[in-house]
Amino acid sequence: MRLTIVAVGLHVPDWAQTAYDDYAKRFPPELKVELKAVKTEPRGSKTVETLYAAERKRIEAAIARGTRIVVLDERGTNLTTKALAQRLKGWQLEGDDVALVIGGPDGLDPEFKAMAHERIRLSDLTLPHAMVRVLLIEQLYRAWSVNAGHPYHRE
Repeated sequence: MRLTIVAVGLHVPDWAQTAYDDYAKRFPPELKVELKAVKTEPRGSKTVETLYAAERKRIEAAIARGTRIVVLDERGTNLTTKALAQRLKGWQLEGDDVALVIGGPDGLDPEFKAMAHERIRLSDLTLPHAMVRVLLIEQLYRAWSVNAGHPYHRE
């Protein structure tokens, strides 16, 4: 199974990339995690719809056919770590590759969100884009560790 994190935005601070890389290398070979960063559409005087369309095109190009699409959305399902671990286990049992999509500054195209297989949320707080990447991969690693019986997660 492959987890692909598709994130709008090519540049993150060094600390965020270092933290992301640290968690990414912890995953076992049977659960590959890959980051695909796509270009943010320059804002200028473009309409939000134009921005959404351009970024959606890039996001869709980064996702392989047949991949389960899970978008991060402020109105998505709120999950505990244990619930995310159950989701991860289900995805693995189904054999699906999964793309977890992080939108840009204006979020994601509403139609893209509507066609996604799932919508989840990470927090009630507004988080910096770089922090979302780190928080997401850490929670995916934590979910894997719960399922593997690894002592990383303690309750």
